[in-house]
Amino acid sequence: MSMDTPSPDRLDLIFAALADPTRRRVLSMLLEDDMAVSDVAAPFDMSLAAISKHLSVLAAAGLIRQERRGRITWCKLDPEGMRAASVWMGGFGQFDPVDLDDFERFLEAEMQSWTRE
Repeated sequence: MSMDTPSPDRLDLIFAALADPTRRRVLSMLLEDDMAVSDVAAPFDMSLAAISKHLSVLAAAGLIRQERRGRITWCKLDPEGMRAASVWMGGFGQFDPVDLDDFERFLEAEMQSWTRE
């Protein structure tokens, strides 16, 4: 495995995190700006504890970062977290390299469709 090749464990964490529609929606929301955990939880019909578990999965995968500011925990998208998956998918050669800007536009479009529902 080269230095640029992500570990299988890292990829498993990333793809497992992305497999859940709630977590993909959270990532879309965080494209806009950093958010407090309570603000992330607001549009979902689930407990704060359930959202916190989703956020923990995203943080463990390196897709978001969480930061404590006073009594509030803030969440921030970490675009570098997608790089490992992008590098891995690029290794197949038959696919175009994943463009993180395109992925961001995709997530923004998804977020727009959810806000219209």
